[in-house]
Amino acid sequence: MVIARYPLIFPLLVSSLFLAACGNTVANNRFAMGDEHRPASMSDGATSEQSAVSAVLDLQQVTDLQALVPELTSKRVVYVGETHDEYAHHRSQLAVIEALQQSGANLAIGMEMFQQPYQSYLDDYITGNISEAEMLRKTEWYERWVYDYRLYRPILHFARQHGIPVIALNVPREITEHISKGGMESLSATERKQLPDDIDYSDQAYTNRLKAIFRQHGDEANRSFERFQQIQLIWDEGMAARAVSYLTSHPDKQMVVLAGSGHLMHRSGIPNRVKRRQPVTSAIVLPGGDLKIEPGIADFVIFPEASKLPPAAVMGVYMEKSDKGVLVSDVVKESAAERGGVKRDDIILSFDGEAVTTPTDLRIALLNKKPGDGVRLTLQRRGILFGSKQLDVQLILGQ
Repeated sequence: MVIARYPLIFPLLVSSLFLAACGNTVANNRFAMGDEHRPASMSDGATSEQSAVSAVLDLQQVTDLQALVPELTSKRVVYVGETHDEYAHHRSQLAVIEALQQSGANLAIGMEMFQQPYQSYLDDYITGNISEAEMLRKTEWYERWVYDYRLYRPILHFARQHGIPVIALNVPREITEHISKGGMESLSATERKQLPDDIDYSDQAYTNRLKAIFRQHGDEANRSFERFQQIQLIWDEGMAARAVSYLTSHPDKQMVVLAGSGHLMHRSGIPNRVKRRQPVTSAIVLPGGDLKIEPGIADFVIFPEASKLPPAAVMGVYMEKSDKGVLVSDVVKESAAERGGVKRDDIILSFDGEAVTTPTDLRIALLNKKPGDGVRLTLQRRGILFGSKQLDVQLILGQ
């Protein structure tokens, strides 16, 4: 893992594995930066429309993640960004959390991925009162966050193991859906009470970046930029207000906030809105790779070692909820389900002997399975002449 410091000096903090592969390159290369003096050969009358060099990245100093820990432990809030579907980013987030916890920091973890009304279920999970499966059902993970739970699973397991509170930062999805369809004026009085009173529109640089993102969607956005901006600011302000509420009521806690990098870069999204409410010290750590590195984007930029989430075990069916179990609305060609004899319009009643009533039940059942594992499904199949019948089928899970 490589960590670059921004925007003043730029020491890199590099893991031993990265050094083994790239140490010579890191030690012997640097990007020219920041010197805007004219070359001696340029005549007095010559002018340059823009500097050839705008910033300097110093790659000379090389150490490991532990060198960063003392600075991070001095901050009340540490923001660690992500691209949601990048497994390497989540491994880096966990590495930061582990390093802070091992240093003795009294941590809480704020997560964009959970919505505020479901906080009590996170509390119950961390304290061991409910299982992981129950937490996923009660927080409606699969309905409210589209990304693979396995990306975040190690972080939540670590939090539970060490009793680190996990704070649901995000506003309810229903609110942003209503804004998308009808604007802020479409919200009910009850919904408005769930939002912060003060929403700051004054950051013009942030507005310009949002406009650039909005334009990328073209006609597919199907909504005005005003609503797009409202939703983004509702997310930012809602998460900031929730973080501050927790920090205020827990003055002994340091918070690590995990959120998409777009909510953190340049401090425009969550960080400045936290600071507006409470003048906390903070640091922003963003993952590199596709990130456009520019002055002020973060305090540190991490370049994680490449890693991929192991393949998930899959059956190869499209699922819908039904009155009795899970309806198979379609079967993928040449999938485990097709090879095992599952047919469209079958209703899955149980998985390895455990009753299933929703698609979430099946997703949870598959969490601990691997491609190549065998499983047994109990199905209800509608007959052409004589009603329905139950049957068991054996599948070898694919990927």
